[in-house]
Amino acid sequence: MKSNNHIWSFSTVGGVKRVNLESGSDLQNLSNLDPKLWTALSCPVDGLEIDKKTLEIIDIDDDGKIRVPELIEAAEWVTNILKNPNDLLKQEPVFQLSSINENTELGKTLLESAQIILKNLGKENATSLTVEETSNTEKIFAGTRFNGDGIITEDSTSNEELIKVIQEIILCLGSVKDRGGKQGISLELINNFIESCTKYATWLAKKDADIQNILPYGDHTEAAYQNFCSVKSKIDDYFIRCRLAAFDVQSTEVLNLQVARVESITANDLSKCIEDIAAYPLAKIEGNKSLPITTGINPAWENSILNFKHLIVIPLFKNKGSITEIEWNNIIDSFKAYTQWTSEKEGSNVESLGIERIQHILSGTYKEQLISLIEQDIDLEDEANNIILVDKLVRYHRDLFTLLKNFVTFFDFYTPGAKAIFQAGTLYIDQRSCDLCIKVSDMAKHATMVSFSGMYLMYCECTSRSTNEQMTIVAALTNGDIDNLVVGKNALFYDRNGLDWDATVIKIVDNPISIRQAFFSPYRKVSRFIETQINKFATAQDDKVTGDMTKSIENVPVKAEEPKAKKDPPAPFDVGKFVGIFAAIGLAVGAIGTAIGSLIAGFLGLTWWKMPIAFVGLLLLISGPSMIIAYLKLRKRNLAPILDANGWAINASAVVNIQFGNTLTHLAELPKGAKINLNDPFTKKKRPILPAIFIVSILIGFALYLLWKYGYIHLPF
Repeated sequence: MKSNNHIWSFSTVGGVKRVNLESGSDLQNLSNLDPKLWTALSCPVDGLEIDKKTLEIIDIDDDGKIRVPELIEAAEWVTNILKNPNDLLKQEPVFQLSSINENTELGKTLLESAQIILKNLGKENATSLTVEETSNTEKIFAGTRFNGDGIITEDSTSNEELIKVIQEIILCLGSVKDRGGKQGISLELINNFIESCTKYATWLAKKDADIQNILPYGDHTEAAYQNFCSVKSKIDDYFIRCRLAAFDVQSTEVLNLQVARVESITANDLSKCIEDIAAYPLAKIEGNKSLPITTGINPAWENSILNFKHLIVIPLFKNKGSITEIEWNNIIDSFKAYTQWTSEKEGSNVESLGIERIQHILSGTYKEQLISLIEQDIDLEDEANNIILVDKLVRYHRDLFTLLKNFVTFFDFYTPGAKAIFQAGTLYIDQRSCDLCIKVSDMAKHATMVSFSGMYLMYCECTSRSTNEQMTIVAALTNGDIDNLVVGKNALFYDRNGLDWDATVIKIVDNPISIRQAFFSPYRKVSRFIETQINKFATAQDDKVTGDMTKSIENVPVKAEEPKAKKDPPAPFDVGKFVGIFAAIGLAVGAIGTAIGSLIAGFLGLTWWKMPIAFVGLLLLISGPSMIIAYLKLRKRNLAPILDANGWAINASAVVNIQFGNTLTHLAELPKGAKINLNDPFTKKKRPILPAIFIVSILIGFALYLLWKYGYIHLPF
């Protein structure tokens, strides 16, 4: 029961005081919990490890995000229906009908609807439901005539004539699927069908009212019109050429076929040059000449002109061998009424039924009968919607508390062994497994946000081995070393369903992982620097040797008898120059030796128990700053920026400190009680260590003796 005096319980988790959702009463009173105390204020519907359909039902405004008011409304709705709101905390997949509070009107209605579902599924004696059963609307409504969705199918009536009309509507205009999964028709389709039939019948009636003008060639008018359209531009071209020839007699030869054009194709098979021939004039051009339609026609146009003669010329002018330009214009005018009529055609989508069937449908009461069936279906809308609400109830019973734990408190994220709804799976890479893996919805937004997380992140492109589906994830590395982690490294990703994906690292955001890694970081950097410099020096020397050898080969004379080029005499040896160089080298070596000698002398001058302290101090001097910086960053690692980049609105920090981070990345460990064979055949054979220690000691002693003898160090004895 909702109460303004509800007492909340809080715990400190991840450095933040978070509310404990411990009872159904807590869920009933979520509206009294200050939103400032919620860990999140909104989350996306997509990309979470929870049934998306449930999230879509909670998302009332259908904006792709779940916000605090929507969660409060969902919690109030479901807790008012259940006898015991504490049942929500069990997150059980099976919903017992006995959990419904029959004392409320909605509860009683939903119980009746749940029993109807079981009856439609053939489980009248069952007392429980699952999401798989309530979401199968096609099966639930499969045996019903009406299901309240305003769509009727062939099963909605036993009248054969109505069934035939329904089939014809689907044939001409398409269909819509009803809740039972069957193809049917809606009120909109019925009205559109009758309207199309009416328009088509009206359009045909215009032809009957003026058949002489609209069909000047009778039943052959359509064929005549098609032929007319195919030859019109060519005949227009012919008469224009003839008028130009009459205007200028000297242009006649140019307007006719040019000999050069014919000569260009005479060497070819003319039967394969029809397209070229078709571009020639329709007939021989002369001033004001009639168009011959029997002989003297361009061979490429003979068949078309022959059809033109039989379909158009003979019906209008009897049996003529040619037509004048005036007669051609009369032919053009004869098609004007037909062209106008065809341009006004409406209802062509029902034309396939034929005008007789269309008139039969319009003369009957089919429209009224179909609309009556639609109304009968709509009368059951409330009952059908209540069946849909049962699915909502069963889903909330199973999923709502899971969402609340991961929204209000991040309980699952901070619980050992559990996984939050935003954790997509586990990435295996470089002898470790990373549990904090999140799907990436917007790489561009991640690029601007993740730098604030302070975590070492690897972005991976993943491809499913079973479906070839692709996705991008970001994995947080919170334990171990980073020596072998580079862009392009391959890995294996397991999603929450246990399916494996091939993964490739495409981007790395570098941040400290551990204090241990920070301790060795300076030495690794120096090692990489020295290695890089050695590689550069070796490469440069290799290039120099190769260049010198190539140059020597190029300078070898081609012919022995050719005189050799006179070489310049070598430059004289500059003793003074080299004396200066050796002097500089000597000073440098002396300075280095003095420094080393001072360090050694100072170290040897210490009492024995101070030597380890000095050694540790030297290590701290080198590694201390790196470790301090790493410690400060590791304490501030925050998941919130990563989730914000994915569309969440995080209201509190989600700290991943050192201890918690170690639980999110697991390093490879041998199984307990495993047997180990230490005899590795490829291990480098060890040399006796005592002789080596003896030789090194002698060398060190000799070096110290030389430094003491030449005055670089002063020993205390």
